[in-house]
Amino acid sequence: MSIENITPEQAAHEARKVVGFVSKFMTHPATYAYGAELGFDGADFYVAGRGGALGDVPADVVTAAFIYFEPGVVRAGWARSAPVMSRRRAAEEWAGRCHAWAREHLPEDRDWPMLAALVGRVCAGASVACAPLFAGWRDLEEPADPRELALHRLNGLRELRGALHGAAVLTVGLRPLEAVVVRSPDMLRFFGWPEPHPDPEPLRDRWALAEARTDRMFGRHLAALDAGERGALVDMLGTLSA
Repeated sequence: MSIENITPEQAAHEARKVVGFVSKFMTHPATYAYGAELGFDGADFYVAGRGGALGDVPADVVTAAFIYFEPGVVRAGWARSAPVMSRRRAAEEWAGRCHAWAREHLPEDRDWPMLAALVGRVCAGASVACAPLFAGWRDLEEPADPRELALHRLNGLRELRGALHGAAVLTVGLRPLEAVVVRSPDMLRFFGWPEPHPDPEPLRDRWALAEARTDRMFGRHLAALDAGERGALVDMLGTLSA
């Protein structure tokens, strides 16, 4: 595959690396230490911070947007976090941890303004259909620092792809639990799914179909960039992920 002539769908397939890279700030111990200082209990900072982009909504709306979580886990965390602070402030504090992680962990010798500009164009032109967390995150105030801005916008891109992937998973007939079993079995406890878990082997073909559908849908958004820009984006994401 030539990076210089990469198609939108090929770029979408390669850009899936953004999910694991951006998620690092979400799983870092410092994120939850800060959440505890704010008054959140354990992973409730994740639920309130990420879900807070939706506003003061019922717990099942957050569950619908999170897709892969066991519903009871989301409902409990959403209820416990309500007295700590407003939903909007929780989202802003969560975004602040994204920015802090960028300052503390991203090297300075990268073209962050270019990355932020490319991702910003994709996010600005993207439809919010079926992507409520993306829509809410895009509405938050953006930081000025180039590293922080790049990671902020990359998280928006992650939310966009995640929503499209969730839709693809459901359309191929996979339940959220089944998708987690195939793709991220090490995350089953975090997502709150108790044993017994289904056998992943009979589910892998449908998972592959969902991935292909995700690439097609996500690729439509990456078509906002020309081939050279898509190649630059994929190259930078590959370098960061490595």
